Amino acid sequence: MDIHTLDLNFQGLAQTIASYLVIGPKGPVLVETGPATTLATLRARLSDYGYELGDIRHVLVTHIHLDHSGAAGWLAREGARIYVHHVGAAHIIDPSRLLFSASRIYGGAMEKLWGETVPAPAEQVTAVYDGDIIAAAGLEFVALDTPGHAWHHHCYRLGDVAFTGDAAGIRINAKPFVDLPAPPPEFKLEIWQQTIDRLLAEQLSAIYPTHFGRVDNVNEQLKRLRALMTQAAEFIRVRMQAGAPHARLVEEYIAWRHADAVAEGLTEGEIQQYDLANPPFMSVDGILRYWQKKLKP
Repeated sequence: MDIHTLDLNFQGLAQTIASYLVIGPKGPVLVETGPATTLATLRARLSDYGYELGDIRHVLVTHIHLDHSGAAGWLAREGARIYVHHVGAAHIIDPSRLLFSASRIYGGAMEKLWGETVPAPAEQVTAVYDGDIIAAAGLEFVALDTPGHAWHHHCYRLGDVAFTGDAAGIRINAKPFVDLPAPPPEFKLEIWQQTIDRLLAEQLSAIYPTHFGRVDNVNEQLKRLRALMTQAAEFIRVRMQAGAPHARLVEEYIAWRHADAVAEGLTEGEIQQYDLANPPFMSVDGILRYWQKKLKP
């Protein structure tokens, strides 16, 4: 078995969104499709290993956010079977509600960022549940239900490694800096902390987050993410309860996270990669929504 990281060069920036090409004894498996805007790059990266898009018969997506599954319909139309969390399966078959929700966040940038997200034929989509074993290309992937970032989130364990989507956070360029992707409306602090505990209990030798690339020091990554979760939630709560305007809250959150990034040795270019993979305003909005619901009288 070989695992190759495919850099989809999202919006012209390297190491921002990855797909993973897993080559088993009976052929290739793709984990994550990226958005439709990176489909041409995906074709090119597959060709580097001697494959065409139509050679991919099995595609696992961790969840239905467009940076992870936006091109799933295109691969399904090429004959691939799409394996996706049972909560998200209907939105791969009919992405209209997903696209409406995304449009409320991204507005006029939708086409530039995500391109054309097409429906996948229903017969090409397999709804996956916690603990399901996906037999593909002579390999066995185990689905781990891992909510917190999104309710429709699976990590896929393969032997002693796992493809973690966004559940294990964001870490780019093998730097120690870890970032928290907490978009609305599904960020749940306590639930995500339980997910971290579950992943720690798996005793994985390596993880493959979609943003970006293999991580070997798994426990450090997960523990740093759990600590950041608590810190970020408190950062937002204190300012929210003090009546800070939304614009100032976003500005202060960005300044805080950028200061930490600089302290960890990140360059301006690397910080730009993080902000593209995980727009900070979205984490502010996700954490705000969490507290507004939790603290509602």
